[in-house]
Amino acid sequence: MHVEQQQKVNSAKKADKKQRRCLAIIKTDCNVLPSEDPTVYLAILNVGLSNGLTEECLLDAASKTGGSVTEVVMLPGKSYCFLVCATLEDSQRIFLGMHNVSNIGQQGAVAYLSYVKELPALAGKCDWNRALPNGLVVIPDFVSEEEESKLLGAIAEDGRTTEGGTLKHRNVKHFGYEFLYGSNNVDPSKPLEQSIPSACDALWSRLESHASGWDWSIPDQLTVNEYEPGHGIPPHVDTHSAFLDPILSLSLQSDVVMDFRQGDEHVQVRLPRRSLLVMSGEARYDWTHGIRPKHIDVVPSVTGGLTTQARGKRTSFTFRRLRRAPCNCSFPTLCDTRQSRAPEELSVTLTEQAVSLEQQNVHEVYDKIADHFSETRHSPWPQVTEFLASFDPQSVVLDVGCGNGKYLSCNPHILSIGCDRAQGLLAVGRGKGQNVFRCDCLSVPVRSSSIDGCISIAVIHHLATGERRLSALREMARVLRPGGRALVYVWAKDQRRNDKKSAYLRQNKAVNKERTTEQQQRQKQQQELDQVPNNTPLPVHTNRTEFQQQDVLVPWKTKDEHRTTFLRYYHVFEERELVDLVSQVPDVRLLKSYYDQGNHCVIFEKRS
Repeated sequence: MHVEQQQKVNSAKKADKKQRRCLAIIKTDCNVLPSEDPTVYLAILNVGLSNGLTEECLLDAASKTGGSVTEVVMLPGKSYCFLVCATLEDSQRIFLGMHNVSNIGQQGAVAYLSYVKELPALAGKCDWNRALPNGLVVIPDFVSEEEESKLLGAIAEDGRTTEGGTLKHRNVKHFGYEFLYGSNNVDPSKPLEQSIPSACDALWSRLESHASGWDWSIPDQLTVNEYEPGHGIPPHVDTHSAFLDPILSLSLQSDVVMDFRQGDEHVQVRLPRRSLLVMSGEARYDWTHGIRPKHIDVVPSVTGGLTTQARGKRTSFTFRRLRRAPCNCSFPTLCDTRQSRAPEELSVTLTEQAVSLEQQNVHEVYDKIADHFSETRHSPWPQVTEFLASFDPQSVVLDVGCGNGKYLSCNPHILSIGCDRAQGLLAVGRGKGQNVFRCDCLSVPVRSSSIDGCISIAVIHHLATGERRLSALREMARVLRPGGRALVYVWAKDQRRNDKKSAYLRQNKAVNKERTTEQQQRQKQQQELDQVPNNTPLPVHTNRTEFQQQDVLVPWKTKDEHRTTFLRYYHVFEERELVDLVSQVPDVRLLKSYYDQGNHCVIFEKRS
């Protein structure tokens, strides 16, 4: 008997300790305070939506105590929830019958309860109450159970061939055309032998009432995905230039929750088994959609609250029709056609306003951000250092666009001289005792044929026209003595090489860890930059993402209390574009061209 009593005492102490710890969490999270006296509000302290509790399970446990519940409050992402009881007597019954008794926790863990003074302010606020994006329609029971079996059977009969495969999060099979996940596109010149199964033909007549504004009535491409519980797909937009409007997705075998995002806007959509999702217009072109990799979804309950639903194996049929011309949608933020095609007025603007553009979006910006920029430029790139080390002692080497002078001390055996337009950056070099002077890279006040070597690292991509970039190379060639060598680095449009990301892209940790996508980041930046002046037709690039165009403005955000955003002009180079420029410079020969961490690079020599 003594042992049993001691066990009860130990259990009560454990429950009290757990109860106090959980109440502290709830107080911090939502400012809900415990009550020493019974109230109609009960907190279930250690079980909630985040660890798989369903509303049905909670109500069943409460009913077994004889108490009556009028409301269940379950908060997304929380391991606690709340009950509103009909009377104080009902509340006391439920407390005594469930606290440290009811095994509704994960793997049968016991639940801990407490009376609280009020419900959290978050109660009743839910993403499920938001309106669906424009153009998004969910048609429940689009196919019958018998048709579902026939569709799944048609896929199974076909078997797995080279037209299918396995991705990180799912098995996949294509019909009509293969969807290329690496580029999120299709190759219209390579149709597959296997067309869309005839079992799908019966579906199209049912869509006539919805299809009045669509670009197509019958698809020519089908992707079938099989998802096991816990699998998902990253947020994305189906490539605008690849497919017409709309995109259709048929959900078979299991329900799932799909997330739609537009910048900071977030809408959750439940896709019931055998339902058809129609994404058209704004929903197709301007919202990302994805499925989070989870085993349990949080969904609306029959009482109007939230509950959980375990996922089962799900198969989706995504129907599309190929687009065989550039996209002409009115949603430019995520449109690959609009992002990759320069505005018609851009070439004229760059030619007519090159000087003012460079003054406003290069020289003035670097003067304003000089100190902050210098703090981020401290490690010389290895292949630049190697080039500088190749010169004989006493050689004279000029760094055109030296910035804060980080390369001027790499080789102590040569005479290093630097020049730049930015006064603030030159001041950094002067503070280190370096030989620097101010000039424009298009007009370097150095005697012709007098310099043994030149470097120009990340400079001429700030010049707004091809002719001005060529002039900068000619100026470097002019000051070189016969046999002198120059090294030039420019930013590359392609920030991948052999499917490996550059250091620039690897810094985007949120994308690399699949917490977001480049598309979502572009949407969010578009909203943030609405207040930043941009008096040019140039698009604004989203930092640490793939470049969409060659002529762009790249944001720089200061780290002071103002967090000011400045826009710098860049022309990012296509492959061989720099080599082609060098070929137009008289009296030089190309020694080497290479790609180095997101940069195109050349070494050229002045002919003797």
